[in-house]
Amino acid sequence: MFKALVVDIDGTLTDKKRAINCRAVEALRKLKIPVVLATGNISCFARAVAKIIGVSDIVIAENGGVVRFSYDGEDIVLGDRSKCLRALETLRKRFKVELLDNEYRKSEVCMRRNFPIEEARKILPKDVRIVDTGFAYHIIDANVSKGKALMFIADKLGLDVKDFIAIGDSENDIEMLEVAGFGVAVANADEKLKEVADLVTSKPNGDGVVEALEFLGLI
Repeated sequence: MFKALVVDIDGTLTDKKRAINCRAVEALRKLKIPVVLATGNISCFARAVAKIIGVSDIVIAENGGVVRFSYDGEDIVLGDRSKCLRALETLRKRFKVELLDNEYRKSEVCMRRNFPIEEARKILPKDVRIVDTGFAYHIIDANVSKGKALMFIADKLGLDVKDFIAIGDSENDIEMLEVAGFGVAVANADEKLKEVADLVTSKPNGDGVVEALEFLGLI
């Protein structure tokens, strides 16, 4: 029996226009287990969404670079942003880079998707990686992932990470699904994520979340 759920926000609970699926919100509110929200977005965004949805205040932000356990608590920064800033300067020598939410990022660098990511990957140092969430590019400390953040949270909650169900849509969710006890990719998910998922839903985004929760007998 699974004891907790971690679910991505953008592209999973929301669609491409970032509109949240109200059926998924209602389904999450019915759960009797802790719900952790995960996102590539900034901490204050994740904190607000968790409060509005009405689930636990435990969130993973910045692709695993930041976690927090309470609405009024402090951000716990797991990533080294200085590595990402050095890598940014490498990219700027080759590409025109447009930063997003730069003043709010604590563990990574977020950029508009206006240059070829595969070319970027060839020139970045090994101590960082760049991921495409479908909404933006992120330079992340190579030691950071949503999966490692989930392991950190599970330990603090006194749970085994295998006690978690993980639901996502993007390549930045791969590690999260791999470490969880059961991984779900919604229908609109990246093909790489579908390859590691235990279940691929027939429906996209929030409707896929509801489908997964019904399949697992949680609602």
